[in-house]
Amino acid sequence: MPIPDYETLMLPLLRIAEAKKGNEVALIDAIAQLSSEYGLTEEEKRELLPSGGTKFSSRVSWARTYLQKAGLIEATRRGCFKITRRGCEVLKKRPQRIDNKILSQFEEFREFQGRKKIKKENDLTSSETPIESIATYYEQIRAALASELLDRIKRCSPQFFERLVIRLLVQMGYGGSLKDAGQAIGRTGDGGIDGVIREDKLGLDNVYIQAKRWTDKSVGSPDIDQFAGALSKKKATKGIFITTSAFTKDALASVRKYSSRIILIDGINLADYMIDYGIGVSVASTYEIKKIDSDFFDGDLE
Repeated sequence: MPIPDYETLMLPLLRIAEAKKGNEVALIDAIAQLSSEYGLTEEEKRELLPSGGTKFSSRVSWARTYLQKAGLIEATRRGCFKITRRGCEVLKKRPQRIDNKILSQFEEFREFQGRKKIKKENDLTSSETPIESIATYYEQIRAALASELLDRIKRCSPQFFERLVIRLLVQMGYGGSLKDAGQAIGRTGDGGIDGVIREDKLGLDNVYIQAKRWTDKSVGSPDIDQFAGALSKKKATKGIFITTSAFTKDALASVRKYSSRIILIDGINLADYMIDYGIGVSVASTYEIKKIDSDFFDGDLE
C-alpha cells in the first residue's frame, strides 16, 4: 500500500498516545509501531525525501506537530510526547478521521495556521505556478519550525534563555563580542532592567534589555512602564523588551509615549529572528532553482 499521508496518520498516532494512559510516548517507537500497523515494506520504510530524511518518519513527525499545535498532545521532553485531556475528549467522540479540518475547531491550531496568513494545503489550486507553490509550502514549514522553537524556549531554564538572548543579539550585530555581551547582560537587576549591551562593536551607545521567559501571561503596560522608568533613570535612549509570550494592546500602545525608543520583541518575533539569524536551527536541505542564462546563449562560446 502507498505510504499514508500525514493527516491519515493523525488518528492512529493519537490512539498510540491514548494507549499509554498518560505516560509519554517516544516518537521513534510510534514510528515503528505505525509502520508495522500499515504493513510497510522495508523499502517503503527506507524511502527517502530529496532532503535525505525518510518519507514515512517525516510524515509521522508532521502529524505529531499538528496534533501538538491543536493541543491534543503535548511534548514532554525531546522526542517524546503524551496525550492531553483534550486529546482524550476528541477520541471519546470516536472520530473516523482526524485531519486539519477537524483540528481547525481549536483556536490554538487556527492561530498556528493563520499566523502569517499561510494558505492551507487544501487551498492550493492549479492557478498557482510551481514557484508560488514552493513559496507557500516554505512558509508552512517555517511557521511550524517557529512554533516548535518557541515551545522549546519556554521549556528551557531562565539561564538558558538569557544566553539565548545574548547569542541572538550578538548575531544581529549588537554587543561586540560574545564575551563582552555575556559580561554585560543579566547583571544589573536594576528596576526592570536585566542587562545592558553595546549598540555596536564600537560601543557608541548602550541598549538596555528586559527579558521575560513567560509561558502564559502576556506583558502588559505596567511592565513597559516599569522598564521605561528604569531607562529614564539611566538617561538611556534605547531599550529592548523581549518576551516568549505576547504583548497586550495597551503595552503595544504605551511605547509611543516615552522619550526613549523601546523595541518590543514577542515570542513570534523571537522565533523568526532565531530562524533568520541561524540561532538554534540548522539547514536540513537546500534546493537550487535555476533558470536559463540568456547571456550564455547570446554570447560566443569560442
